[in-house]
Amino acid sequence: MTAITIEKIEKAFGATTVLRDVSLQIADGEFLTLLGPSGCGKSTLLRILAGLEVQTGGSVAIGDRIVDGVRPKRRDVAMVFQSYALYPHMTVQDNMSVSLRMRRLSAWQRLPLFGRFLPGTRATLANIEIDVMRTAKALGIGHLLGRKPGQLSGGQRQRVAVGRAMVREPAVFLMDEPLSNLDAKLRVQMRAEIKELQQRLGVTFVYVTHDQSEAMTMSDRVAVMLDGKLLQISPPQEIYADPNDRRVAEFVGSPKINMLDAKVMEAGIASTAGTHFTISGDIASGTGVTLGIRPEAFHVVEGHGPNVLTGAVRLVEHMGSDLFVHLNVPGMDHPIVARLLAERAPNIDPGQTLHLGVKPDRLLMFAADGRRLRSGDHGGAKVLRMKERQQ
Repeated sequence: MTAITIEKIEKAFGATTVLRDVSLQIADGEFLTLLGPSGCGKSTLLRILAGLEVQTGGSVAIGDRIVDGVRPKRRDVAMVFQSYALYPHMTVQDNMSVSLRMRRLSAWQRLPLFGRFLPGTRATLANIEIDVMRTAKALGIGHLLGRKPGQLSGGQRQRVAVGRAMVREPAVFLMDEPLSNLDAKLRVQMRAEIKELQQRLGVTFVYVTHDQSEAMTMSDRVAVMLDGKLLQISPPQEIYADPNDRRVAEFVGSPKINMLDAKVMEAGIASTAGTHFTISGDIASGTGVTLGIRPEAFHVVEGHGPNVLTGAVRLVEHMGSDLFVHLNVPGMDHPIVARLLAERAPNIDPGQTLHLGVKPDRLLMFAADGRRLRSGDHGGAKVLRMKERQQ
């Protein structure tokens, strides 16, 4: 079993703290993605798992073994770096076999010329070659074994880097933005290949990325990080549809979620931009809240009414099957963005007046401090109202 337990990890570089009380359980065979913007601490956490960085506080366990202070090569993990870190002077076969040589051959057996004549060296080298050939064939790079990295495309180098990790048969794969150097078309292809690889091997993957598309399409669970903290750890669809924090809602989703500052007028009613929205929860009148509406939650309606935003079309982006409509709503500082199906939307042109409705169950509501407010979340909202009055 190779579950991972991360408990109360802290990391500081001098006076700068980059990880704050990070605790996380990763199940055996799970594909977990650390998602967040640059500088949020996700790569630092991955390097701590690999043993390349030492945490300031907290503990890491891989399987049943606490690995604090254990050298990287003793942790039974394999890491694929953003730069691939291939040896430019070695062939693909040598790049893939170098870690096996280091693990399976003694220091004497690795000596040039002389080492080949020591007992067991030739048999071990033959077995290494077999393992490399089998892995290269599985990744579709068997015909590239004689080439050097400079003779390969970005996608081929990425496969070699994965193959070098895979041939070791590690208990855990750690991947630090391995697709960031590829073009958009190849990234989509490699996402599927990495997920299929993980399913075939059945081992634990910890994947780091700032690309939400990678996180949402590949992961069993996504851990969203910001400013060195874990904000939410959930399956991809739950992260998108049921975020616990405003920052999670704003980071995940493209186009970005629309955020509307509103005020509760009475029980079940919030008002913003001259429109009344139906909300859930017993929130005190006068309380300020933020309503979040995903672009695809909008639909075109005939006229004014509750749960309807009206404004002038500012911009229409034709995305093939979808239209991204930017709407200037009176009383709002920024345009509303709606994602509409092209086949269902009428002919929409800049300057025309458009009415966009949203069903109440598609509204997400957040408190002033960014916490998610859900149906039945009464007490927290009332406490929030009391704090607002004291300020």
